[in-house]
Amino acid sequence: MDALAPISESYLRHLLAETGIPVEPPFGGVRQKTFAELEQSLVELEQVYTRAKETGDRSRAQLCRNVVIQAKDHARLAARSPKTTAEKRAAKQEMVQWMLVWLDNPGVFPAWVKLRRLKLEGNA
Repeated sequence: MDALAPISESYLRHLLAETGIPVEPPFGGVRQKTFAELEQSLVELEQVYTRAKETGDRSRAQLCRNVVIQAKDHARLAARSPKTTAEKRAAKQEMVQWMLVWLDNPGVFPAWVKLRRLKLEGNA
């Protein structure tokens, strides 16, 4: 990563995503263009996080958390931007909530998100 300085991790993830080359979680980051992408990437991260916790790999578990924190902060910034439409603002705020649930209890997230999507689809 130092050889690529001053490229940020998030920019490098963006470049990798554009290539279409699959990148194993947590290194691929949190994809949040759509709710389906967000759900899939958070569920994948939960699996990696759980395995890391079970095997005592604290650095990998912390990396998973850091990736979600960075994505949450990015979504929050997008929601607060004056250039963001009301529709996109609402979507980004909802995405922030999803990531906060993940950060609070990653193991609960897969079940929670299924219920949340049912509720959201019921209100549509």
